[in-house]
Amino acid sequence: MLKKEDNEKLCKTNAGTPMGEVFRRYWIPAMLAEEVSEPDCPPIKLKLLGEELVAFRDSEGKVAILDAYCPHRRAHLFWGRNEECGLRCVYHGWKFNRDGNCVDMPNEPDDSKFKHKVQQTTYPTWEKSGIVWTYMGPRDKQPGNPDYEWLRAPKTHFQVSKTYEGCNWLQALEGGIDTSHSSFAHNNNIQDKKSLRSRATNPKLEVDKTEYGFRYVGIRDLKEDGNYIRAYQFIMPSQQMRGQMMKWHDGSLEDFPTIRGHIWVPIDDESVWVWNFKYTSEPSIPLDPEFSLQQEILFGRGPDDVLPGYRLKRNPSNDYLIDREVQRTKTFTGIEGVNTQDYALQETMEKPYPDRTKERLGTADLAIIAARQMLLEATKHVENDKQPKGTDPATYRNVRACDAFLPKGVDWREGLKDNMTAKYKSPALAVGSSTSSKS
Repeated sequence: MLKKEDNEKLCKTNAGTPMGEVFRRYWIPAMLAEEVSEPDCPPIKLKLLGEELVAFRDSEGKVAILDAYCPHRRAHLFWGRNEECGLRCVYHGWKFNRDGNCVDMPNEPDDSKFKHKVQQTTYPTWEKSGIVWTYMGPRDKQPGNPDYEWLRAPKTHFQVSKTYEGCNWLQALEGGIDTSHSSFAHNNNIQDKKSLRSRATNPKLEVDKTEYGFRYVGIRDLKEDGNYIRAYQFIMPSQQMRGQMMKWHDGSLEDFPTIRGHIWVPIDDESVWVWNFKYTSEPSIPLDPEFSLQQEILFGRGPDDVLPGYRLKRNPSNDYLIDREVQRTKTFTGIEGVNTQDYALQETMEKPYPDRTKERLGTADLAIIAARQMLLEATKHVENDKQPKGTDPATYRNVRACDAFLPKGVDWREGLKDNMTAKYKSPALAVGSSTSSKS
């Protein structure tokens, strides 16, 4: 169980809260590049860590993120005109460039110097792999740009998407790093007693803490067939990576190593953006488009599964379209979509977040316990003006996840050493600038 004060400390992420200040020490995904697809396109509304923001791509193709409300009379800048390297408020014409400088104030006298005294809050951006990243913390603490292995995979080897989830970020993350629930919530063929999920429902967890977070494994004992080991990475503050041996080929799924993962970014204390990425673990092999599509459908994120605003068609308003007959005869939940099954369980927990003082955790929850410990440690580091773990790209740039079969008696740390070492080479990265860049 978790103390009430620690539960609140972990769940709340607005500015000035302990966990909110932790998130503000990292680069976080802000939006998909497609949301601001071209120079001078319409601005978009954005909310991150409880802050109302507006984003636009200026005439030079660079993305800006600003406080959503004009400092004049607090009109929302979403209504603004994106023109000539700036966003102009339509209430009185005040215009702001991507650095937040007021560059025009047409309702003031021509000789007025007032505009030079007005500065709008703005956050640095960095564009990579179809994602616009932002840093919302103190500028003197800004770390180098992210260097996760999956960001180094070329477009032909990589895919990213995002979906909205209506719950606190922590219960979404904890659902992601929980490995034993896949034998139940994600058992989509309850008649198949030979599947990995059915053969070993109680994986043994082992956790190793690191300078970037921790790595952990779920070891499933398959008796005479050895051990099936799924090795994960948890990268602070909210990223998980995992291996998955599947490939779509000639109409059927075949074994083929792919690395997948999520980043959970709080919108506010009751909603979160779930970023989904996958890439091939072999630099010589591109991602099969048909495989990628079928996987998105399997996870509940296919073209017919997502509504405008990156929200799932199956949601609390329609009980996730649960089919009780399918639940009785075919799948454990009766809900389509692997991640949709997660959402159904996570979005319907207590609001605004679960009362963790009433929990009873077991050995299957070691990764969740470790994550809470590291996140609470991070709040102490920030309170003491120290950088939390995982802000330095050097600590995580060479790690990856995997899954594999190992003979009995072989320690995964040694047996999977090469599988858990990045293969996509890392370039030298400079510290992010205060203006946006694209690569």
